[in-house]
Amino acid sequence: MGFSSRLTSLRKNRGLSRDDLAEKLGVSYSTISKYESGSREPDFGTLQKISDIFDVTTDYLIGKSNNTNTSDNNNNPNRAFHNFEEISEQEKEYLEEQLRIFRKIKDNK
Repeated sequence: MGFSSRLTSLRKNRGLSRDDLAEKLGVSYSTISKYESGSREPDFGTLQKISDIFDVTTDYLIGKSNNTNTSDNNNNPNRAFHNFEEISEQEKEYLEEQLRIFRKIKDNK
């Protein structure tokens, strides 16, 4: 899997639109569209920003590695929850419900 398909997959898995990602990167919608179609590739600085947004390595983004973990992830097990603004409303609701269930089970033990 190459850059274009990994970017598309990461964006969709986060529930981001192309416009959302374009805004975060400071580029246009058409630039994101071209990245995802494979007709354009980001410069190194933009690649690093994408890596930060999705908390994956640049090696993963360019298809050099299947390991998505950044060194920060390896050192901080709570890293997955460092940036709540990237969590969709649906994901927030799901996590809140799971927390309610967990607490109920915990209280009943």
